[in-house]
Amino acid sequence: MFLPLTPIRCLHHAAALYGSRVGVVCGGREFTYAELKSRAERLATGLRALGVAPGDRVAYLSFNNHQLFEGYFGVPQARAILLPLNVRLTEPELTTILRHSGASVLLYEDEFSPLIEKLRAACPSVQHWLSIERDYEALLAHEEHADITTYDELTIAELFYTSGSTGAPKGVMLSHRTLYLHALDYALQYRQAATMIDLHTIPLYHANGWGRPQASTMLGTKQIMVRRFDPELVFTLIERYRATDMCLVPTMANALVNSDARSRFDLSSIRHINMGGAANSPELVERVERAFPNCECSSGYGLTETAPVITHTQQKIALQTPDDQRYLRQSKTGWPLPGVTLRVVDSEMRDVPRDGVMVGEIVAMGDHVMDGYYGDPEGTAAAFTGPWLHTGDMAVWEPDNYINIVDRKKQIIISGGENVSSIEVENAIAAHPAVLECAVVAAPDERWGEVPAAIIVLRPNAELTPEALLTFLRERLAKFKLPRIIEFSAEPLPKTGTGKIRKLDLRERFWSGEKSRVNG
Repeated sequence: MFLPLTPIRCLHHAAALYGSRVGVVCGGREFTYAELKSRAERLATGLRALGVAPGDRVAYLSFNNHQLFEGYFGVPQARAILLPLNVRLTEPELTTILRHSGASVLLYEDEFSPLIEKLRAACPSVQHWLSIERDYEALLAHEEHADITTYDELTIAELFYTSGSTGAPKGVMLSHRTLYLHALDYALQYRQAATMIDLHTIPLYHANGWGRPQASTMLGTKQIMVRRFDPELVFTLIERYRATDMCLVPTMANALVNSDARSRFDLSSIRHINMGGAANSPELVERVERAFPNCECSSGYGLTETAPVITHTQQKIALQTPDDQRYLRQSKTGWPLPGVTLRVVDSEMRDVPRDGVMVGEIVAMGDHVMDGYYGDPEGTAAAFTGPWLHTGDMAVWEPDNYINIVDRKKQIIISGGENVSSIEVENAIAAHPAVLECAVVAAPDERWGEVPAAIIVLRPNAELTPEALLTFLRERLAKFKLPRIIEFSAEPLPKTGTGKIRKLDLRERFWSGEKSRVNG
């Protein structure tokens, strides 16, 4: 008899092989894999006792904690669909998602109680509003039920809404089969899994966060929950639990590297940091490896629509090259994971030359690709050409099949007929030692149509003028790629709940007619 492919098997496997091993550490509490399996099964039974039917959506409004982790396995085991919500969304944004998804249950942390009171009236589909602090343990007061032999692996297990950084959020449907195969392929990228201690630094509602729990569980890894990102808390947990691995988005990496608290902690246990969620740069890879001297830094790439990870840089090969070339290679997009086929194509779906120069769009096919957008057949159809998912990411294809993203399709700047990669310009600006973070967007121009506009946040006590920056950039960029507008911001750049810079908001400032500093 063949067992269906489902991420629930990851937890069952861990409980069978590593039952007495600590699986999750959360707020000082420790849970073995045997305990986690029992709790997930009792959660499933409790949800069914509430009247949750197969296919119902069960939402969580929660920071990283063991209850949300248990939901990753318990909700699908109830044959329901897990829906983790971004805790940084506004009331109207959450209302839109809850109403669109038709969620019937919402589990929330009491910190969000004032927000919950406002959501109740606006979200009539939600029949059960359950406090994690006050109601959750009672929900688990049921018998265990572990039968997974009759699951349909093609049914939807999880529903994630895209970040909305380039448009309206869409509900991405991921099946049991898709998630299980992703866990298998992702686990192959782990190093020294037997002694790995995984720090969940990224929120579990984030694509770069929820891709890891199933794979880490399958391997019996100890997983440390970081409730919310704070550099000093991250350093504390690394030192206390001797964490070896973590994932970061570049904004998080920047915060850790530039934190004054870092020197007070023993961070020698960190062996591997994987960065994703936004474009990486060679300079940031170098800074991370210098800040964590026993660590190797790599990059990964994926989308909510691809469950999420579909590429990874191959460090063992990269380490054979000099440091400057190694940092460059480790910052790129990399090779596809097993089970994934990628192409870089032009507008007619023809492969672009593998010359590292010609730019095309990445399209994906394989085991990790979504089952579609929830309640949006037209959007689903528009996302595909035959079996190929359009990622919206523009990249070059190198001779050895290595892929490197140069920009989002909607963020390419067309200046005087030339395509300018905002990521390339951002990486050049970020290489300046005075720069903490930056974003480059298109701004209107009467002569060129569009020109690059840079918004920059400097490091504390650093000084930099537009003229000095342009002098620095002229050695790194062609003249047509230089930013014609340079603005310095005293505030951090606006970000989505997943740590991505809200380029759409920044771009709108220029196109709405606000005055800016223009450089010749």
